[in-house]
Amino acid sequence: MDSRSLFEDDVPRGFHYRADFITDDDEGRLLDGIREVAFADFEMRGVVARRRVAFFGQSYDRAAVGPIPEFLLPVRARLAQWAGVAPEAFAMALINEYRPGTPIGWHRDAPQYDKVAGLSLLSDCRMRFRPYRSPSATAAVRRSATHEIMLASRSAYLMIDESRQAFEHHIPAVTHLRYSVTFRTLR
Repeated sequence: MDSRSLFEDDVPRGFHYRADFITDDDEGRLLDGIREVAFADFEMRGVVARRRVAFFGQSYDRAAVGPIPEFLLPVRARLAQWAGVAPEAFAMALINEYRPGTPIGWHRDAPQYDKVAGLSLLSDCRMRFRPYRSPSATAAVRRSATHEIMLASRSAYLMIDESRQAFEHHIPAVTHLRYSVTFRTLR
């Protein structure tokens, strides 16, 4: 029998969530800044994703891709305070643009990153989790989500410990334009 309270979120250990992390005005300022960002297609393993991205700080290959923009610094500072790290510890920022119909597939954030903090803008989405299995695992058993949470617009999440290392996550196709801002610390 599940021992969780009916009012607890269905998330892996180490996943923390805060609704209304920022105000409507904060969201408006962030969206004003995002309108000035140059997005690019995202390609992984030869496949171009449907989402568009903008990287700042250190990208996946640890290359510097330009400084984190000024308009992101206040929210980075708030997320850092919540995560218990210095703002500069978030060495990488990523803005994802999800147009209607855009998902992000099952993945676990790159191993060179440790803590992952994210912020949802404009619309809600679902985030699903399932236990991580190495790509070298041979079992061809279809796996399904074991946990799920609705990420509301203006909410924030923090993934550490088990939620970061032992699980992978994905966002099913969104129905409305959505932006996410993700910050990562280095290991």
